[in-house]
Amino acid sequence: MKQFILSLDQGTTGSTALLLSLDGTVLGKANREFPQHFPKSGWVEHDLGEIWSSVVEAIGAVFEEVAVSPSDCVAIGITNQRETTVLWDRKTGEPVHRAIVWQDRRTAGICDELRAHEPYFRERTGLVLDPYFSGTKIRWMMDHIDGVRARAEAGDLAFGTIDSWLVHRLTGGS
Repeated sequence: MKQFILSLDQGTTGSTALLLSLDGTVLGKANREFPQHFPKSGWVEHDLGEIWSSVVEAIGAVFEEVAVSPSDCVAIGITNQRETTVLWDRKTGEPVHRAIVWQDRRTAGICDELRAHEPYFRERTGLVLDPYFSGTKIRWMMDHIDGVRARAEAGDLAFGTIDSWLVHRLTGGS
């Protein structure tokens, strides 16, 4: 039995699957695009169902192209669009809201409110206060999506970037 590595690049506009030999030779590649959503000026969101479909389709296409079985895959590597933020139900894996994309600026006001405390945040995280990062996106979801704060406080929600949500989905939450 031959063994392969699956590489997933889940980017801002599409998902790419690469199948590689164990020595790193690219054997096949498939890409599936998905739409971005702009509900308000400065807001950028992704529908996680659309992302999941693009990932599944890209994986299926690359395995078909190379004519191997997914059971021959011994490892999966994931790279992703970094600070795009997802909250999902721990048990079902279902998102509670569309993903807030790294380009989204809706939390600029929250960052401005926290500006006097920026040295505190920078000392602990090494980061500047900017809507790019996930922290203020989580706060926005807790403040603006019905029931999210209570569910988070009860421990019913998980938070992560796209890669952690994909790992949850690909492993069935284990």
